[in-house]
Amino acid sequence: MTTLARCTQWLAGLWAGALLCIAFLAAPAAFAVLASADAGRLVGRLFAQEAYLSLVLVVLLFAFERKRAMADAQAGRGSVLSTNILLLLGVLFCTVAGYFAVQPMMAAARAGQGTWSFGALHAVSAGFFGLKAVLVCVLAWRKGAG
Repeated sequence: MTTLARCTQWLAGLWAGALLCIAFLAAPAAFAVLASADAGRLVGRLFAQEAYLSLVLVVLLFAFERKRAMADAQAGRGSVLSTNILLLLGVLFCTVAGYFAVQPMMAAARAGQGTWSFGALHAVSAGFFGLKAVLVCVLAWRKGAG
């Protein structure tokens, strides 16, 4: 196994762990010990940092996977548009739509503007985050399988 392959395994696994930690440990803990407004600000900051981290990791892993997929395609072992590339594109979509598109709408809804309620937008955002976590976990599992 090459160093590049090990690096992609490590990054995908670390990324999956970070997403699961935020979803199942950090966010619930914040709401368990802080006032709702303070917990919301803390969790909002966590999700902001996670969104930018996800963008960086998508770009890195996409570059690594693209190189591998091109080599496989040239050797006749697959397509340039591999399953892992599709997973990363799905993660990119979930990050951009779930955080960078929905988050500003949530701020507007909190201020009483917009057509969607804060709760509805929160559900949409949580759905995108959940789907992103599943896609990253599948990617990590696929990378770990070899």
